[in-house]
Amino acid sequence: STMRERKATDSLHSSTDLTEGKEKLRLKQEVGLISGVSLIAGTMIGSGIFMSPEWVLHHMGNPASSLLIWATCGLLAMFGALSYAELGTIIKESGGEYIYILRIFGSFPAFLFAYTSVILVRPAGLAAVCLSFAEYAIAPFYPGCSSPQVAIKCAAAACILILTIINCLNVRLATSVMNIFTAAKLLALLVIVVGGLVLLAKGQTQSFQNGFQGTTAGIGAVGVAFYQGLWSYDGWNNLNYVTEELKKPEVTLPRALMIAIPLVTCLYLLVNVSYLAAMTPSELLSSGAVAVTWGDKVLGSWAWLISLSVALSTFGSSNGTFFSGGRVCYIAAREGHMPDILSMAHVGCLTPSPALLFTSAMSLIMIISGNFTSIVNFFSFMAWLFYGMTISGLLYLKIKKPELPRSYKVPIIIPIIVLMAAVYLVLAPIIDQPQIEILYIILFIFSGIIFYFPLVHFKYHPRFLQRVTLHLQLLLEVAPTTRDAN
Repeated sequence: STMRERKATDSLHSSTDLTEGKEKLRLKQEVGLISGVSLIAGTMIGSGIFMSPEWVLHHMGNPASSLLIWATCGLLAMFGALSYAELGTIIKESGGEYIYILRIFGSFPAFLFAYTSVILVRPAGLAAVCLSFAEYAIAPFYPGCSSPQVAIKCAAAACILILTIINCLNVRLATSVMNIFTAAKLLALLVIVVGGLVLLAKGQTQSFQNGFQGTTAGIGAVGVAFYQGLWSYDGWNNLNYVTEELKKPEVTLPRALMIAIPLVTCLYLLVNVSYLAAMTPSELLSSGAVAVTWGDKVLGSWAWLISLSVALSTFGSSNGTFFSGGRVCYIAAREGHMPDILSMAHVGCLTPSPALLFTSAMSLIMIISGNFTSIVNFFSFMAWLFYGMTISGLLYLKIKKPELPRSYKVPIIIPIIVLMAAVYLVLAPIIDQPQIEILYIILFIFSGIIFYFPLVHFKYHPRFLQRVTLHLQLLLEVAPTTRDAN
């Protein structure tokens, strides 16, 4: 059948055999602690720290309050990640929010999450990062003027196609790319940090005088500032999407989080301080590419290094987003919530290539139709809606199922804080500045009902889809997989 229903009770024991039961196909456990830290830090440090500072400052009104937003976003990402670490040690399956919602709340809400995430949220995140990569990558070819949108979108599309090839070929190749690019982007951020410290030592502190003057008071503006800041921290939950591919997940997951997120938070704060030391708030607000403007002011003729570093950084972040995003599609299909073909892996490369190809196609559509800022706000609203649902699931398990075995426990106050923040981030922009786009997003989420009941609940499987699945299986050289029971 094109779609399959799986029960939670036997989720860790079910398997699909190849060659009459003699061989099982599964994804390899290739992700260790260093690769785990690289996946988190490498995905988090992407386009946000180079694109979002001006928008956070714009919505908050002054440097001091914008720095406070950056610090609070880092703390919130850390709290969210620690909460997810406990979930990851209770439910040792890949899939992140999707698998947690499925196991705790059941099939219907999990399907709505998968439907929204696979078609919109993950492709939107990937598209936004690739657009920022393209903007910095082609900027040197158009000195003194803004790059044409056609060129930016073509470069972003090329980025997605290259990532598709890398991730379809080999998991180890994809993680190696993550490790190399994470090292490169950390070096680039250290250059900016050291440059900023030198400027501060020379007495360039005028941006920090009367730092809180003119702070924005509206809850909607603060919520949108949080959206832009949290976009830069997005990726804190990426390791939960690949739990089955982690070596010793009960140890690797919490350790990688506790190393990566404080490191990224400190870097972000220091980089923002460096931007404000080199530029006045008005200069920062008028800058189309903050890091490039910083490079022009501080590095002079070496400013091209910043454009190159940002392009490398955003490419590495795109790779991490793509690596984890394809897994959501793959796991949802394996649970019967997406077409069967998306749950299969390449028989030679052992990668979920159909799911990766589908994510790539949806991201290309997003690039054609969207721009960076609108995609970020749209992505953040939907992401925090489902983060809140997932965290409420953890609170349910902590209160109702304390006997479940878990190798790591987070204090209950931490998920409560994250849940309150998620409710604020979802409701504040709606209450303060309601927009018709939010209504469209909510309608899209619930449009999943049209597909859920016939295809999943009543298991109606059109015969033509079965034939399409068979032909695609032969074309792509893929086969069904089994879980790796941890």
